[in-house]
Amino acid sequence: MSYSNAACPKHKYVVYQVFTRLFGNKNRTNRLWGTIEENGVGKFSDFTDTALQAIRELGVTHLWFTGVPHHALVTDYSAFGIQSDHPSVVKGRAGSPYAVKDYYNVNPDLADDPANRLAEFQALIARTHRHGMKVIIDIVPNHVARRYQGLSNPEGVEDFGASDDTSLAYHRDNNFYYIPDETFEVPDPENGYRPLGGEAHPALAQPYQEFPAKWTGNGSRLAKPAFDDWYETVKVNYGVRPDGRKDFAELPAGFAQQSAEAHFAFWQKQSVPDSWHKFRDIALYWLALGVDGFRYDMAEMVPVEFWSYLNSAIKQTNPDAFLLAEVYQPDLYRDYIHLGKMDYLYDKVDLYDTLKAILQGQGSTDAIAVVQDQMLDIEHHMLHFLDNHDEQRLAHEAFAGDARKGKPAMLVSATLSSSPTMVYFGQEVGEAATEDAGFGLKSRTTIFDYFGVPSHQRWMNEGCFDGGQLSNGEKELRDYYRRLLNFTLNNSAMLGEYREIHRDNRASNAAYPESLFCFSRYDGTQQLLMVANFADTDLGTVPIQLPPSLVDSWQLPDGEYTLVEQLYGDERIPLQIVQTRGEIAVRVPALGAKIFKLERV
Repeated sequence: MSYSNAACPKHKYVVYQVFTRLFGNKNRTNRLWGTIEENGVGKFSDFTDTALQAIRELGVTHLWFTGVPHHALVTDYSAFGIQSDHPSVVKGRAGSPYAVKDYYNVNPDLADDPANRLAEFQALIARTHRHGMKVIIDIVPNHVARRYQGLSNPEGVEDFGASDDTSLAYHRDNNFYYIPDETFEVPDPENGYRPLGGEAHPALAQPYQEFPAKWTGNGSRLAKPAFDDWYETVKVNYGVRPDGRKDFAELPAGFAQQSAEAHFAFWQKQSVPDSWHKFRDIALYWLALGVDGFRYDMAEMVPVEFWSYLNSAIKQTNPDAFLLAEVYQPDLYRDYIHLGKMDYLYDKVDLYDTLKAILQGQGSTDAIAVVQDQMLDIEHHMLHFLDNHDEQRLAHEAFAGDARKGKPAMLVSATLSSSPTMVYFGQEVGEAATEDAGFGLKSRTTIFDYFGVPSHQRWMNEGCFDGGQLSNGEKELRDYYRRLLNFTLNNSAMLGEYREIHRDNRASNAAYPESLFCFSRYDGTQQLLMVANFADTDLGTVPIQLPPSLVDSWQLPDGEYTLVEQLYGDERIPLQIVQTRGEIAVRVPALGAKIFKLERV
């Protein structure tokens, strides 16, 4: 199976996600439910020129600063005019980055001087740009913190819910959904709900007050949501009635093929709900401050028409803005790309889940080819990753149990498509998240607590950012990521065509084991062959066949050629073409991950 990239992508990108609060934290106390004073916190200023240069040298084009907008947290900043958040509706002590309480400013935890926090982030944007990287931040249109307080709103901008008619369960221009005549209640403690892990806190002496109760962020319509609900947030109303009917125009037939300009022109003639205007203004505000793109949390919970409205407006301001969305329903992918004008979606349900199953010994490499077939028309739009803030760490025993096992999966993830690749900070040095932090439990690096990230701290080396405290194995792993990611950026075939040879070998080559996955990427100037061994055993020398269809695409007459390994440059192997079929013999070590390039004489 092969395809050509009809959209002709111009670039291969690498996104490096950093949890901003954790990245620069040098404190290694890691007390369970620790305070900011006990466990420390990273700052914008920790992203020094040295740190940013080291990230750029890893092969990064876009830096996603997670947790930047000001969200609800327990630490007291009342001295700076910031209303304290009630611990009963804050997850953890440091708070969820997805419970935003002020979209026009940034998390005060991250600033050396909280009064100057926005300027400090703008300085970080400028530093990042100087090092040749773009800046991405989160926007969370589906929900906000239960108590929103905009302290930095531009003139004429009012807070979410400020003009809502709270006597109505629903109105098109209300920002929230309400449960009239009912008071919000926190979840029952017997189901696991324990603010601050049960620790006493002065603010808990008085219960959190909310009347009338609002719908919870995940859509719960109960005045008393469950612990597993997103009880710290409230759902934003986009003009979708409780029965599902829409109080806004739908896109005309055929608009999936229309440009962002056509979408923008369409919405200029329409009346849209108030929440639409609010989030458009938020996005344009951050673009004006130098942000280059957004990662949209739980985009599938917001109507696709809104995304057409928002993203087409963004593209009028910055045609190159990087727009990434979290969507987990494959049947919605094409709507959110073509109608919603998203640039990229998480490829979680398909490729990520497939690779995870293989690494856990619960799946076959055969499934990779099937998944890729299903994505051929949108492959450039499906961002690949093995690690992020929502998922179990690759190196944790609940996932792969060994960071080295991710090497073949990372090769596939990074080179299978022309799509962007994402790496989560610490992944490249084998961070395993083995400690409980408080609300955040081990196997995932906490997003709710003040904490340190041990392997990342060893790479950080007290602010030197030189890997000085890493083990030899950790250094070797990071070097592998550096070589692989930079390769994807600097070779034209990464934007060319794809052809898998796995199924052909599985069908006709008895010496080809199931643990291998082999495929080609090529264009008019480069011909590449990727070999990934998911087994932790040495396979010895394996014969691999190149089918006539690939030989023809590479335009190779019968004869002998040479393939040169590209990541380390220490291996040259002969390629024999006989009667339009090729064969090579490849030395395949345990967890081997190799890229071969055809040497043209």
